[in-house]
Amino acid sequence: MPRRPASLDVVHSAALAAHSKKARDPVALDLRDLKGVADYFFICSASSEVQVKAVAEAIEDKLRSLGARPWHVEGREGRRWVLLDYVDVVVHVFHEKTREYYMLDRLWGDARSVDLGLDDAD
Repeated sequence: MPRRPASLDVVHSAALAAHSKKARDPVALDLRDLKGVADYFFICSASSEVQVKAVAEAIEDKLRSLGARPWHVEGREGRRWVLLDYVDVVVHVFHEKTREYYMLDRLWGDARSVDLGLDDAD
């Protein structure tokens, strides 16, 4: 059985995959000190439903190549908020209007941000 990638590797790989599809405003939150539902959230936005789908698929494909498979997926049909649950890491791909409405970043505002290192990704 292949070894599961470490949580931070999942976060960074998700960020790179999202970046490759021009996702906007990527944020990774470290929830470990807050005893959240996961260790990390990765959150990003897309400007259209088509882009939401493309970003979510790119993330899922990249993580699958590392041996990570989502435990649960929600929102694939609606394409306004796709949630990919990797247990320790939960990926949220939002349509930008939906992200503004739910303000998940603010809800978990006490969480520490994780440096995604995307400045060097281009």
